[in-house]
Amino acid sequence: MSAICILGAMSPGPSLAVVVQNTLAGGRAQGVVTALSHGVGIIIWALLTAGGIGLLITQQPALFDGMRYGGAILLVYLGIRSLRSTASAAEALHTVAAAAHATPVRDGFAIAITNPKIALFFLALFSQFVRPEAGMGEKMIMALTAGVIDALWYALVALALSHSAILDRLRARARMLDRLFGLILIALAVRVAL
Repeated sequence: MSAICILGAMSPGPSLAVVVQNTLAGGRAQGVVTALSHGVGIIIWALLTAGGIGLLITQQPALFDGMRYGGAILLVYLGIRSLRSTASAAEALHTVAAAAHATPVRDGFAIAITNPKIALFFLALFSQFVRPEAGMGEKMIMALTAGVIDALWYALVALALSHSAILDRLRARARMLDRLFGLILIALAVRVAL
């Protein structure tokens, strides 16, 4: 199960884009906070799926579509926010310092919790590993395992990108990277919605 969770976390998508973007905007701490809050969202999805809610979402198309469109709207919002960014790297550091605590927590958690594909992933995964007689303790361990693996992967990404040699080069291209991430997030939103 752990190997599958690692591969799931490593697959590129909106979560990776948000962690990278927050790391570039606010440095190591903001990237790691984004990773940790994303891990909390993963734990919640894993618990809900292990408890049977994931099955409800897959059998109720309106609920699944509502969550999918909600996730797409979030991606468009984050993409537009990136496209509208006008701050240079030095200005961004001052602006980010004021909002460093609220934004990464919200962004990491929201990108995880509004993605119903995570429920589908856990449905497929847990159908192989959750025994019908499994108690809540066993399900909790599985959910925590998935969330910790996810948070560790994205924290590693944030730590690697926040190395001063890498981060300084990336920040020198802050405006271009903001535009690029904005376009990527909007493209992912279109993909999610369709």
